[in-house]
Amino acid sequence: MSSSTLYLHATIITVNTNREIYEDGGILVVGNMIEDIGSSNDLLLKYPNAKIHDLTNHIVIPGLISTHMHMVQSLFRGTADDCDLITWMCDRIWVMQGNVLPEEAYAGARLSVAEMLLGGTTTFLESLWAERYGFDQLVKAVEESGIRGCLGKVVMDVNPDQPAFRNRMHKGLVEGSESLENAIKMWERFDGAADGRVNVWFGARTPGGVSTPFLTKMCAEAKARNIHITMHCLEEEMDREVFAQFNKSPMEYCDSIGLLSDRTVLIHMCWVEGEDIGRLSRTGTHIAHCPASNMKLGSGFCPVPQLLMEGVNVGIGCDGAPCNNMLDLFQEMRLAAMIHKGSTRDPKVVSAEEALEMATIHGAKALGLDGKGGIGSLEVGKKADFVGIPLKRAHQVPNYDPVATVVYATNAGDVSLVVIDGRVVVENGILQTMDEDQVMKEGIAAGKAVIKRAGLETTIVPKWPVITN
Repeated sequence: MSSSTLYLHATIITVNTNREIYEDGGILVVGNMIEDIGSSNDLLLKYPNAKIHDLTNHIVIPGLISTHMHMVQSLFRGTADDCDLITWMCDRIWVMQGNVLPEEAYAGARLSVAEMLLGGTTTFLESLWAERYGFDQLVKAVEESGIRGCLGKVVMDVNPDQPAFRNRMHKGLVEGSESLENAIKMWERFDGAADGRVNVWFGARTPGGVSTPFLTKMCAEAKARNIHITMHCLEEEMDREVFAQFNKSPMEYCDSIGLLSDRTVLIHMCWVEGEDIGRLSRTGTHIAHCPASNMKLGSGFCPVPQLLMEGVNVGIGCDGAPCNNMLDLFQEMRLAAMIHKGSTRDPKVVSAEEALEMATIHGAKALGLDGKGGIGSLEVGKKADFVGIPLKRAHQVPNYDPVATVVYATNAGDVSLVVIDGRVVVENGILQTMDEDQVMKEGIAAGKAVIKRAGLETTIVPKWPVITN
């Protein structure tokens, strides 16, 4: 019989259907499931023989879910700051990514995982894991660390009529139509691996860079096998020009190829507007909002208030380290709850509660993992994925409203406890499944090796003069 543990005396934000908060609450975990939840006193009486984990003066929330991530890019944190998008992508990031070897990709994935776990992110969606990285390396990083991963394998062909800047994609990242067959093979081999913590997705390249017949075939294959799809879309204003050549609105085009469905997560969507928002709602298509990335790269503002108003499900993501620099979903929640207040001049839009929903239950819904036996809320019959945040720093108190405290006054460094699938993976702020020092050491070495191989050693340097001895 599985051992049982009572996590007691915490303020528990359940994000359940009634959005209940337990002031002195407890969670009974048996195996990898939540078997009971309620007041600490009631649970102590019901389960006198359970192991006790005292969380006095903690806030407990569901595990955070990042609906957009580039795992390998943590090797390139700080390598393309304050650049325009074309320079950022064509001259820096694509060049480095096109030179990554499988063992370096593994180091990058481990560095990303370590940062996410330490900051309370328990599930992520990788959008574009390239063939050259070795898909097994990403699965291995997930399996060893205890995190949950929805892993998007690159699916693309080469459109001869693609925008000029896309012809500058590094040859090491260019994959042909066989990438679809290879992605299906990865799905057949790895979907459900790591005790069900791995889900394999299609990571589609963006329209314009990929031909319409190929995208249509990919969507049909995904529907036939119930494979989920994630794709960057309408990140930049110039993306609208790509869709204009199809004589359809962007979402009309996506709908026409079979892309819009409840199995699809579209990333960024800064320039979606008008009737296209209604089309997203009617089809059940999900959005990954990446506020820090969109602001840092000057991409624009995803119309989150309008999307929420029309019933579109919006999750939240960090994107990769070079366009954000931190994989901190607390930062993303705070930004999501603040930037739309400024852009609309309405302090009531995107409340703290909505931001927390985006990072938990709405993220789980976007990944198809919100139902019974799933994640995203703390309820009986769901997986034991949760995060403990001790209130021990000046910036966290007084705590009159725990949701506001989490969204507006908490950062990744405040996390002390992380439980995934019933297993403690972070305790007292220390990784239990990985050696953080070793992960950082290997990540630093891998990043330097890639930059040297890419010929960017003299390009990626501080802008201000450095005095050396």
